[in-house]
Amino acid sequence: MPIKSDAKRRWVELEFIVPGTPEQVWRAIATGPGISAWFAPTTADERVGGKLEFTFGEGAASSGTITAWEPPSRLEYEEHGWSEGAPPLATEFVVSSRSGGTCLVRLVHSLFTTKDSWDNEIEGFESGWPGFFQVLRLYLRHFADQRAAAARALSAYPGAHAEAWKQLATALGVSGPNLGERRSAPAGAPPLVGTVEHVEQSDHTCEVLLRLEQPAPGVALLGSYPWEDKARVAVSVFFYGDRAAETAAELEPRWRAWLEARFPANAAQKANA
Repeated sequence: MPIKSDAKRRWVELEFIVPGTPEQVWRAIATGPGISAWFAPTTADERVGGKLEFTFGEGAASSGTITAWEPPSRLEYEEHGWSEGAPPLATEFVVSSRSGGTCLVRLVHSLFTTKDSWDNEIEGFESGWPGFFQVLRLYLRHFADQRAAAARALSAYPGAHAEAWKQLATALGVSGPNLGERRSAPAGAPPLVGTVEHVEQSDHTCEVLLRLEQPAPGVALLGSYPWEDKARVAVSVFFYGDRAAETAAELEPRWRAWLEARFPANAAQKANA
């Protein structure tokens, strides 16, 4: 969607439909355990003036102050210092009930600046959310309110993200995916068996979403995207149920070692030295 602007800010809006009651959707998008189940490890002090803290791995983190808390319909928080020299960033979620046991979620990202020098970052916010929204849909449809934990791995690739995706997809047995297909990772990769639920290929991202049978019930988001003058490859595997934390803790080191062996971070650094 195009970037909008007025005399105080520049912003983008996204809307998406998810299954569930407003109360279920609210718990998923406005509480620490809920956000952690489909996006990033998060803690939340659930009140106006409370803190939201996100952990993205590899030392990356962000925090914001809750400026609106209206269960089960509206959450807004504001982040300062999220990037060096950046203007304040406000994020708003609005939940509206729809027919058929679904809800409409409206997301608005606003930068409090009139300058267009931050538009690339705004567009990056817009392109980064859809894959996680697909995880959210599956979580609400199949695993709502269950315990959750995630195994994550991230590395760089010194070339185009489409080429990075080709290598990742081949190595994980998800090349040329079709919706509804059952796919299995080949020998040598961490265990991964599931059904293809979503496929995205564009200039901004290439990704496949699997609803997992093995190694445990969950969702795997596998993808690549441009990053500065390189590409990044990312694996996020969300596990649900009573043993989610144990499964994630066991498999995250395996995923990180596997990804680093195929996409060494130092190779990308050398290529750009």
